[in-house]
Amino acid sequence: MTVTEPSPADPHASLAARAASFNSAAAQYAANRPSYPPALLDAVEELAGRPLPGARTVDVGAGTGIATALLHARGADVLAVEPGAGMAAEFRRAFPHIPLVRGNGNALPVTDAHADLITYAQAWHWTDPAHSVPEALRVLRPGGALALWWNTEALDIGWIADAARRVCRFLGVDVAAEARKAGDRVELADPSGRLDFVRRTVRWSRRVPVDTHLANIGSHSAFLTSPEERTTAFLAEERAHLLEVFPDGTVEETYDVRLLVARKP
Repeated sequence: MTVTEPSPADPHASLAARAASFNSAAAQYAANRPSYPPALLDAVEELAGRPLPGARTVDVGAGTGIATALLHARGADVLAVEPGAGMAAEFRRAFPHIPLVRGNGNALPVTDAHADLITYAQAWHWTDPAHSVPEALRVLRPGGALALWWNTEALDIGWIADAARRVCRFLGVDVAAEARKAGDRVELADPSGRLDFVRRTVRWSRRVPVDTHLANIGSHSAFLTSPEERTTAFLAEERAHLLEVFPDGTVEETYDVRLLVARKP
């Protein structure tokens, strides 16, 4: 179960507080968030027009390194960029061999025409496209590509749709409005129109213990910034709902990864 971030309708915290909330939960994030399937990286290579091995890559908003590690394993020459101290510390603990610098997509600490590929996994929506679009174009070499992607819940699956409604009730938001926000991330990724994005959706799933599933939900900023007693009570109720669907305690999460790739002329 994923949660749309950021959500202006969330009454519990400002955008800045939600962004900062990950730093106190970096280990929880690293241990429980879903990764990405090999088919996603295949699609990135196809749409970027070049193989990942040897590609000079900047992974922005790298967090605890979930996507960075996959790119590195495919042979990319990756530089990670992460603004948060707690997330960066968790990244360095897990991946000391991968270079990491502190910074964000609105002002990349990278030289002009440095990158063959810039990636944002679950991170572009924390940037201001008025700044992050020209920064990406500055850092990309001619012919380089910008790739953005998000894991989103597969709402055509009954139990996932039911769970999404419960989350939306907890947050005090409308399910349809949250679905539109997820779509807006794709449609409004570049309001200036300077980037010609090609879109791709990759469906995948993972089977995890119910505790991992619940910890994944709790690692989203909307829950991290809610009062602890409210979150604890919600997750306890959610456990009961899930065990009705998955009595063996193993949850099959299904995701649609929404991928956008644009090449620099």
